[in-house]
Amino acid sequence: MAIARNPTTVLDCPDAVALATFYGALLDWKVNLHEDDPDGDWTDIADDATGQRYCFQQVENYTPPVWPEQDIPQQMHIDVDVDDLDEGEAAVLLLGATKHAYQPGESFRVFLDPAGHPFCLCQG
Repeated sequence: MAIARNPTTVLDCPDAVALATFYGALLDWKVNLHEDDPDGDWTDIADDATGQRYCFQQVENYTPPVWPEQDIPQQMHIDVDVDDLDEGEAAVLLLGATKHAYQPGESFRVFLDPAGHPFCLCQG
């Protein structure tokens, strides 16, 4: 039985709406502006037919990755939905994840995978 579902790719960027608009046009997916985020620093695009989704998170002082070098690596993380945050947390800790010391929200929790990449469990 899966611990989580609906992985979401989240891209850090200097302007969430602009990048969502770009990818929305590229893929012909709907851009979803969130009413609970009037500053527009979080938005997503979605394909209603398949349920696929990409999210865009605006960050201050964004520095784009330099590829293929790794001096400034690619910047993204994965969000996955869980029914219960406490149960999800227990399960990912058993798999080898580490709970990050900084927890910026109540509806999600931030963890580090065994290689140190951040990912979030989201109540959903």
